[in-house]
Amino acid sequence: MNHFLAALQRFELRSTGKWFLLSAIIGLVAGLGAIGFHAFGQAVQFTALQQIAGFHPREAAAEGALFEEASGEGNQQANNAHQPEDHSGFQPWLLVLVMAGGGLASGLLVYTFAPEAEGHGTDAAIDAFHNKRGEIRGRIPIIKTIASAITLGTGGSAGREGPIAQIGAGFGSYLGGILKLPARDRRIMLAAGMGAGVGAIFRAPLAGAVFAGEILYRDADIESDAIVPAAISSAVAYSVFCLWLPPSLRFVPLFGANIRYAIDSPLELLPYGAMAIVLALAGVLYIQTFYGIHHLFKKLSIPPHVKPLIGAALAGLVGVGLWFAFEQNHDALAVLGSGYGLLQKLFTAGETVGPMLLITVALVKILTTSLTISSGGSGGVFGPSMVIGGCLGGAVGIVFHSLWPDLVKQPQAFAIVGMAGFFSGCARAPLSTVLMVSEMTGGYSLLLPTLWVSTLTFLLGRRWTLYIKQVPTRLDSPAHRGDFFVDVLEGIKVDNVFKRAPVLKLIHEGTTLDDIVHALAESVQRYFPVVDAKGKLVGIFSEEDVRGYLYDDTIWQIANARDVMNGNVVTVTPDDDLNTALGKFTATNVDELPVVSAEDRQHLIGVITRKDVITAYNLRRLEHEKMRRAAEVYQEPTEQA
Repeated sequence: MNHFLAALQRFELRSTGKWFLLSAIIGLVAGLGAIGFHAFGQAVQFTALQQIAGFHPREAAAEGALFEEASGEGNQQANNAHQPEDHSGFQPWLLVLVMAGGGLASGLLVYTFAPEAEGHGTDAAIDAFHNKRGEIRGRIPIIKTIASAITLGTGGSAGREGPIAQIGAGFGSYLGGILKLPARDRRIMLAAGMGAGVGAIFRAPLAGAVFAGEILYRDADIESDAIVPAAISSAVAYSVFCLWLPPSLRFVPLFGANIRYAIDSPLELLPYGAMAIVLALAGVLYIQTFYGIHHLFKKLSIPPHVKPLIGAALAGLVGVGLWFAFEQNHDALAVLGSGYGLLQKLFTAGETVGPMLLITVALVKILTTSLTISSGGSGGVFGPSMVIGGCLGGAVGIVFHSLWPDLVKQPQAFAIVGMAGFFSGCARAPLSTVLMVSEMTGGYSLLLPTLWVSTLTFLLGRRWTLYIKQVPTRLDSPAHRGDFFVDVLEGIKVDNVFKRAPVLKLIHEGTTLDDIVHALAESVQRYFPVVDAKGKLVGIFSEEDVRGYLYDDTIWQIANARDVMNGNVVTVTPDDDLNTALGKFTATNVDELPVVSAEDRQHLIGVITRKDVITAYNLRRLEHEKMRRAAEVYQEPTEQA
């Protein structure tokens, strides 16, 4: 293993081959993580919900059940949309106890070993990207996986994208750390891991790749550097996860491949637009409720380990109460668990759901999800958002179908579009959401109304977001400090600011370490270019490179400059602009770069420092400010006249 890691470290950082290999490794681990998360969650669900509470939640068509009922009651494939459901053994109060136990187990696990793993998880990965140099503690993905599987498996209203995103992001961060990659590369690997996890668990590899770049920002911005690595890792993770499934479910969309809806007339965009307003309002309610309950639980003066128990128990009571209110209709229990079974029923030909039930489930799902996750439970918010948006969209479609049956002929299509539109507004991620819903439902025939509704909800909900760790744009991210000197430095050449060679102390390649140590003591330089007998640049070393030899003076007469220098010298020429120099400073994380002749890259001319670039930036900004003020002074008399 150590030899393999050492080999990876020897690759050139900008090498396409290296990024392909690293992204593929991240995808492989994320795919295996998705398998483990899926299997463990189903094991908990089979044991806790089916065996103890007698609750058999209906799932998406291609979910794939791993465990079968020994009694052969016909529930072993409850995910099958066409199979009859048997709820005769359901015990609602045991369901509440199971959910409370799951909340307690999740709370004890999270707050004992990794408090950062509380909540929906995606925010933690976003925060690590922007504010923590792409670093995630190694234990967090493991704790998040187990805690989220317990939460979901015991009936908590939560999604899978948060935990699986942290699994992939955590490994990407870990791999970048052990390879000692710079923060920029570690951030890209973290984002690629997020995309890989999401692409695998939702069977949506393209959406996973775009999600990795888009979910980091609140406004219309994207982390473009992460898209290609995320695409590779997402494709690998998706393939690994699908190959593990039974042959009949491999590479099948999550909700099955037989969903066929389309838009018949451009006039349908009018009711779709009305639906966008409904979704945007519901999105605001969702976000305000989610964080309102979060603040309430934060104020409770009790151990945090117990809070998820309270939240889960309350969610269970609400779900059971709704079940009784709708005369023990099991569709009402979609407010618990994933809720995908109700969406599957909406999409299935020949099955109908009333609009009142759909609206009620959507609104109550907001409450149960907030209770489950905002209390400190572990799980994602994407899954519940799909159910809320799908139910509201389906209800709007049914209402418009009753009013204008000739225009709205397929009310089920509104459910699909509603899934995308709702999450687009809540998560500020319109592109990845459109792609994800299209891949989950197996077609792009509704691309026009989905884009229309997702764009409208994105614009209408711009003041609110489910992911509070998002920043508006790349300009606001600490990860990109320094990237936006570019416009100001445009046109300034290295030739205008660098220090000429005569003021530098050069070291001959044969100089002994003894002479180097004494030379360092007499110089204020930090970096020392190494030249050969012809004065050609062959390497460079810093004070830090020499320090490792200071405690062993026996080798001072044996070692020379070639032994301590770095032969892979990053240089600039006088004709390069300061944008280029700044990019090389960022990539190498050094404070000085040698300046060489454009005709002979081994002919040293001088050196440029990061301080030189910053000084030039400040001077240029000062010039621009003076020009702006002069223009304002010139315009004032003209306007008065």
